[in-house]
Amino acid sequence: MTVTPDRAPELPPASRRFLAKAALVTAALSVAGALLGLVRDQALARLFGAGRDTDAFLVAWTVPEFAATLLIEDGLAFALVPAFSVALARRSQGAPGDPVRALVAGTLPRLSLAFVAVGVLLVGVAPQLVELLAPGLPDPGLAVDCTRLTATCAVSFGLAGYASAALRAHRRFVAPAAIYVAYNVGIVTGMFVLGGRWGVRSAAAGVAIGGCLMVVVQLPSLIKQLKRRRPEAEEAGKAGQAGEAGQSGQAAEEPRVLGGAVVATVLLFALCRQSQVLVERFLASHLPSGAISHLNYAQKVAQMPMILSVMLCTVTYPVVARALAEGDVERARDRVERDLALAVCVVLLGTAVVVSCAPQIIELLFQRGAFTAKDTAATAGVMRVYALGLLGQTMVGVLARSYFSAGRAAWYPFGAMAVGIVVTAWSGALAVGPWGVYGIAAANAAGITVTALVLLAGAPAALPGLRSARHGLPRCVPIRVRPVLRELSRPLRAAAVATPAGAFAASRIDGAIPAFAAGSLTATAVFVLVGRVLGAQGVDTALRSVRSAIRRLPHVRSR
Repeated sequence: MTVTPDRAPELPPASRRFLAKAALVTAALSVAGALLGLVRDQALARLFGAGRDTDAFLVAWTVPEFAATLLIEDGLAFALVPAFSVALARRSQGAPGDPVRALVAGTLPRLSLAFVAVGVLLVGVAPQLVELLAPGLPDPGLAVDCTRLTATCAVSFGLAGYASAALRAHRRFVAPAAIYVAYNVGIVTGMFVLGGRWGVRSAAAGVAIGGCLMVVVQLPSLIKQLKRRRPEAEEAGKAGQAGEAGQSGQAAEEPRVLGGAVVATVLLFALCRQSQVLVERFLASHLPSGAISHLNYAQKVAQMPMILSVMLCTVTYPVVARALAEGDVERARDRVERDLALAVCVVLLGTAVVVSCAPQIIELLFQRGAFTAKDTAATAGVMRVYALGLLGQTMVGVLARSYFSAGRAAWYPFGAMAVGIVVTAWSGALAVGPWGVYGIAAANAAGITVTALVLLAGAPAALPGLRSARHGLPRCVPIRVRPVLRELSRPLRAAAVATPAGAFAASRIDGAIPAFAAGSLTATAVFVLVGRVLGAQGVDTALRSVRSAIRRLPHVRSR
C-alpha cells in the first residue's frame, strides 16, 4: 500500500518510502525555515549592526532560544512523542475509550497553566534575569524591555511544541516542519514594520508575533487528528472489554508515560544543553561591544549543517518510539544506527564547507549596511572554531533520542550534558582572557564533544542491564559502539581531506560568490569521492536518496 505524508494509515510499521517522503517534506520546510532565519539575521545585522543594541536584544533572545530547546526541539518532545506513540498503539489494539484523547485531556490543561505561569514569572523578573545573564551589558534597560516581549514565547512555544509532538507521533510532518517558516516571517515582519519607531525592540515584538503564528499553522491539522477515531478500534474496544479487565495494569501504566520523572529528566537535559549559550554570553558580556553579536551570527550560520543533519531524526524519532512501545528493540537499534551514520555524513560535509569558505559565507550573508568588513572577519574566524563542535552537536542530538524514546525517565543524558557544561564553563573561563571570542567558541566545541562521547559510551549499558523489570524492555536503545565508531571514522577522514581542498580552491579566486562556489563544490566533490572510496555508509545512503529523488522528477520520468 502506498503511503504518503499527507494521507497515511494510522501508524503501521514505517516503510522506507514513507520515511523518504516525510524526510523530503521536512527537509524542504526546514531549509525554508533556516533560510528565513538567515534573512532574519541579515535584517538584524543590516538594520542594527553588531553593537550595543544587538547585544541587548541577543541577551533577550536567550529566552526564545531556551524555550525552543525546552519546549519544541528537545525537552517536552522527548517525553510527548513516546507518550503519544504508546497511546496510539493502545488505540490500535482496541483499548476502551480513546487513549489519545485521554492523554490530551490529562496533560494539555496542566501544561498550559504551567506555560502561562512561567511566562508571567519571566516578565516579572526580567531585570534580574538580564543582570544574571550579562552583568557587563552597557544598556541593561533595553535588554529588559526586549526580554519582557520575548517572554511571551513561554506560552506560544509550549503550545507549539505540544502540537508538534502530537502531530509527529501521528506521522503528520508538514505542519510541524512549517513552524519556523511562520516564526521567522513574524520576526522579519516585526523588524521592518516597527523598526523605525521601536528600534531593536521591534525584533523582540516579532518574536512574540512569530510564536503565535507557530501555534496557528498547526491548529487545523491537530484538531483534525484529535477528532479522528478509527471505527475498527471502536469495535475492538467494545469486543475486548472483558480482556481489558485482565490488562488493567497496562491501562494503569498510561499516566507513567508522561510522569513527573520523565518530564524532569528531559527538561533538565534540554536546560543543561542550552546552558552553553548562557556560559558564552556571560563570558562575552565582559568583552568589547559586538562580541555577543559576533558569537551569535557565527553560531547561527555554523549550526545550519547540524540542523539539517538532525532533521532526519525528527522524522524517525516517532518510528523508534513506536518500535520500543511494541517491544521491537532490534528495529529501533538499527534505525538509530542508520540515522547516526547519515547525520554524521551530512554534518561533516557541512563542516568542511563552513570551514573552507567561512569569510565568503559571512560576507555574502551579512556584509552590508551597519555590518562592516571588520565584523565579517571577526565572525568568520569565530565560525570556523564553532564548526569544530558540529560533529558533537549532531551526535548529541541523535543519541539523546535513543535514551528518551522509551518514554521513561533517563537521568544519564542529563549527567552527560552536565559534564559537558562543566568542561565548557571551565575551559571558557580559562580561554576567554588570552583568546577572547575564539576561546569561548573553542570551549563550546570542547564541551559538546565531551557530552557526545559520554552519551556514546553509556549506550551499550542498555543491552545487558538497564532494562525495566516491569516491561522487560531497555530504558534506551542499545548501540553497538565499536561498529558505530568504525563507521563514523570514515566520513571524518573524508572531511579532513575535503576541508583543506575546499579552502585552497576558495583562496585562489577573487570575489565572494565565485570563491564560495569554487570552495564549496571542491569540498563536496572531495568529500563524496573519499567517502565512497572509504565505504562510508552515510555517503552511499545520501547518494541513493538523491538519485531516487532525481528519477522522480517529472522531466526525468517523461524520458
